[in-house]
Amino acid sequence: MLTMTLRACALALPMAVAFPVSAQDSRPSVTATSPDGSIALTVSTDNDSRPVWSLSRKGKLLIAPSKLGFILTDGLNMVRGFAIAGSEKGSGKDRWEQPWGERRFVTDNHNELLVRFKQSDVQGARLMNVRFRLFDDGVGFRYELPKQPGLKTMRIADETTEFDIAPEGTAWWIPGGEWNRYEQVYQKTPIDAVSTAHTPITMRLTDGTHLSFHEAALVDYAGYWLKRADGRKFRTTLAPSSQAARVTRNLPFNTPWRTIRIADDAAGLVENDLELNLNEPNKLGDVSWFTPAKYIGIWWGMIRGDWSWAEGPKHGATTERTKQYIDFAAKNGFRGVLVEGWDKGWNGDWFGHGDDFSYTQATPDFDLPALAVYARQKGVRLIGHHETGGNIANYEAQLDEAMALYGRLGVDVVKTGYVADAGGIIAPGDAPGETRMEWHDGQRMAQHHLKVVETAARNHVAVNAHEPIKDTGLRRTYPNWVGREGARGMEYNAWGAFANGPDHEPTLVYTRMLSGPMDFTPGVLSLEGAQKAPLASTLAKQLGLYLALYSPIQMAADFIETLAKYPKELAFIRQVPADWSESHLVAGEVGDYAIFARKDRNSDDWYVGGVNDATARTVALTFDQLEPGRAYTATIYKDGDGATYLTDARHRIAYETRTIRKGDRYDLWLAPGGGAAIRLTPQR
Repeated sequence: MLTMTLRACALALPMAVAFPVSAQDSRPSVTATSPDGSIALTVSTDNDSRPVWSLSRKGKLLIAPSKLGFILTDGLNMVRGFAIAGSEKGSGKDRWEQPWGERRFVTDNHNELLVRFKQSDVQGARLMNVRFRLFDDGVGFRYELPKQPGLKTMRIADETTEFDIAPEGTAWWIPGGEWNRYEQVYQKTPIDAVSTAHTPITMRLTDGTHLSFHEAALVDYAGYWLKRADGRKFRTTLAPSSQAARVTRNLPFNTPWRTIRIADDAAGLVENDLELNLNEPNKLGDVSWFTPAKYIGIWWGMIRGDWSWAEGPKHGATTERTKQYIDFAAKNGFRGVLVEGWDKGWNGDWFGHGDDFSYTQATPDFDLPALAVYARQKGVRLIGHHETGGNIANYEAQLDEAMALYGRLGVDVVKTGYVADAGGIIAPGDAPGETRMEWHDGQRMAQHHLKVVETAARNHVAVNAHEPIKDTGLRRTYPNWVGREGARGMEYNAWGAFANGPDHEPTLVYTRMLSGPMDFTPGVLSLEGAQKAPLASTLAKQLGLYLALYSPIQMAADFIETLAKYPKELAFIRQVPADWSESHLVAGEVGDYAIFARKDRNSDDWYVGGVNDATARTVALTFDQLEPGRAYTATIYKDGDGATYLTDARHRIAYETRTIRKGDRYDLWLAPGGGAAIRLTPQR
């Protein structure tokens, strides 16, 4: 029976894993373990003098010997002829504070191994270091290319980094390199049926061990896709570039970290800060000017087709309508109002073009300066919008002026967009007027996104990127990078019945959400898209989304007229925080359901809730996270009797108020496509 008790992992003494003679031969190797000894690493070379690494956990082989190295476009590959020239060990232990996040404090406890490889003279005598960090719940490693006389610039065609997964298991994944970027429905297959996958990719092995493969600190480098080579052997393959080399870097430099979260269960996978710990500390200093908050917006009407981004009689972004949304936000406690389509350039075919966008000139029916003042007078802020149509050449040319304008007006959050098919980014070339076509997750876009984030930070503007490069924990280093899309969001529900199936959000929790906050845009209380297309959701599930899919900026996406028709649900959305001091997955399984307990950072309130798939289930909650001896008033929003996403019964919701104490049991029924939300307020 599921409870809200946090589970402790059973630890094992460190055990060595012996290689077959054919794999290791008599070549020297170096080893390291995680702080608790449960994870053991071995680094060596194989019979062809190729660097290899392997990993075991609790005495069982997890990653069989897997190769390391690079393929170059202009020289001998850095694959063969290597020997270990030396190694260094270290450790680190720290507890650091997030300015905002799922939890206030993060613990970093790791052991480290740096292995120095040198190629033979006939192979070029090049140097390549690999740094491993082992945590009790995962591992990260990166290449570090030191300054050296024989290599000034690396032009990387691809990596040969391998992950040879020893046990069998199941994977949840989306294909990499497809036209719709990350906006796909997750597949559930055996591990050896994966083709080429975006990361994070989540796996559950036959013994119950949970894995998530991803990367951390993606800076000035191409994002990688995980490509199956044979059986359960995978390797990284870098996102393409318009140039022959997928990555070009001058030495010295470090690659991003390649990461594996490792846990006994789903909760251990979710409550894991591996990628954050592998990023550098905050480079921006005080970012108290960013306030985690909820917002509404002139958006859902455009997505559904009721209004238009383009100018004309259906134009959504008008001064009059924006004032109505500002007034509603002020009355109902929403800090932000997002306005899309306020600027010039939306007329005509902008998808994948974006040549005509201006980021400083408004349409004739939208008074940006006056509305910014009007909002501030009401305690509300406009949320800016910069859609590029994938044309970063046009955007970068206006970037400084655009961010400075928002800074002057007090528009302190901007939603950026890169709506173009994969491979359709228009980037500036070397000569004036020249452009090149790039990928959303290539090196050029990694450079671009940081340029946007750094420029925004100088003007005290936070960035919420849509159609982005994937999140790799850089919010630690640049804490004004507050949200991204990077998955199939709520907007798909506007375009067809059950467009996102009932298991979509319970899968996102254990896949996409492992990379960082997502601007999913919940809160469609009508449960209808265009032409009354039904959502695969109950009304209670719309509230549970605020607890299941974390973001420091949370939208109530529906029309304000619709939100007003649901005063009880609106009250919960108004109250639920966007910033937490603690977060725990207290019940759930990958792709099935997810129930969280989260504590408000600014009060003693707790919130419990989440989302379910198509299978009705009852979850037993015991509220073990509450303070002992204290009574709490529980305001409960749950699926009503007979609720199901399949019929009009999706609107059935039940309300309950009761007193709860630590250890009390509450049986929570979740409908097919359902969910729940509970607010727990301490009684005086």
